[in-house]
Amino acid sequence: MIDIDSTFFIQLINFLLTVVFLNALLIRPIREKVKERNTLMADQLSTIETFTANADEKLKGYEKALDSTRQQGLELRKQMRAEGSGEEQQIMAAVGKEVAATLKAAQDEIAAQVAGAKNALIADVEKFALKATAKILGQA
Repeated sequence: MIDIDSTFFIQLINFLLTVVFLNALLIRPIREKVKERNTLMADQLSTIETFTANADEKLKGYEKALDSTRQQGLELRKQMRAEGSGEEQQIMAAVGKEVAATLKAAQDEIAAQVAGAKNALIADVEKFALKATAKILGQA
């Protein structure tokens, strides 16, 4: 049977003091660090999502520019067909080569810009992922 005497109250006070000190020294700082890490992870995730969204936006812009260039090439080709009757074959050959060269140059330029943007974003995503991993693991 449990006897309630003066040692019970001493042990109860000892227990309560231990809980208060542990809370002040361990539990509260750990909770704060966990909150800081969660905030940092959320910020980094939003940054990564922003970079990804910007990359997608730029890629769509490049694709629109490519489509516009193709459309301009097609319109130019139609104009040249309508203008010339006697010299149609010569003009079409020259314009076809010019349009192809312009389109190829535009495609190459856009492809290079897309590749550069992708590489830059991939490098940033990897950097943020490494930082996030280091933060999660408590290495930095």
